[in-house]
Amino acid sequence: MGIRIGLTGWGDHPHLYQTQQQKNKLVTYSSHFPTVEIDSSFYAIHEQERYANWVKQTPENFTFVIKAWKTMTGHDRLSLTNKEMKDITYAYKKSILPVVESNKLTAILMQFPPWFDLTSRNMNKIKKLRSWLGDLPVAIEFRNRTWFSPREKETLQFLINEQCIHVICDEPNAGIGSIPAVIANTNDKVIVRFHGRNVYGWNNHGQSNWREVRFLYRYNEQELREWVTHIRDLEKKAKEVTILFNNNSGGDAYDNAKQLIDMLNITYTDLHPKQMNLFDDSLF
Repeated sequence: MGIRIGLTGWGDHPHLYQTQQQKNKLVTYSSHFPTVEIDSSFYAIHEQERYANWVKQTPENFTFVIKAWKTMTGHDRLSLTNKEMKDITYAYKKSILPVVESNKLTAILMQFPPWFDLTSRNMNKIKKLRSWLGDLPVAIEFRNRTWFSPREKETLQFLINEQCIHVICDEPNAGIGSIPAVIANTNDKVIVRFHGRNVYGWNNHGQSNWREVRFLYRYNEQELREWVTHIRDLEKKAKEVTILFNNNSGGDAYDNAKQLIDMLNITYTDLHPKQMNLFDDSLF
């Protein structure tokens, strides 16, 4: 409970693993942060065994935000029947069972694509997915501005009605394919995702390395300080605030997450013990 700060994924943070072997990455990660986003689930439905291993590698109170498979959120633009989508959703739901049973699931993150705009059809899609996922916690992240401008109140009420967690995003003001930071909770949980503010790199302008450039951004102290008040306010309204840094194209997510932990005067006491580097000359 309280405020949990972490990163999106645990494998791509060089400041954490300069001396650690590949197989120990999640163990090392969970000695620094109490939560993580599993983003590999966006690309495939994993076997239960993989999730079970991740559960075993993390402390008892560690939590996961698991990204929904891209077919569920329409990123691959497939035309599927209700039965096909329902079967896919059930397969995904079954795959994450080890995390659910270990009580380590913060939420399933359903991040919809930039072309997923505010229409009655898309609202019905969310309702169906929410229904098929049953009582599992579901977090909704929009990437189309029509959901909030000028329909902010209606969208928040829709999420409340569907018992969905509102994902608050810090991202650039980059047109229709970006959303404003709407500081509000619709559930007893809230998720904040920091994507960076690289307005020039946010949209795909045909560059081959677009996905790398998009999240190339380092928050300065003033920008993070703006969020301290917001986070404290959210903490009063929600039982659980999960904050995830996604600005790691340049390796900045780790440093910014640590900065924010310090600014909020948070000390996590239930992490994995940090691994001692036996080959560090500074120890002698």
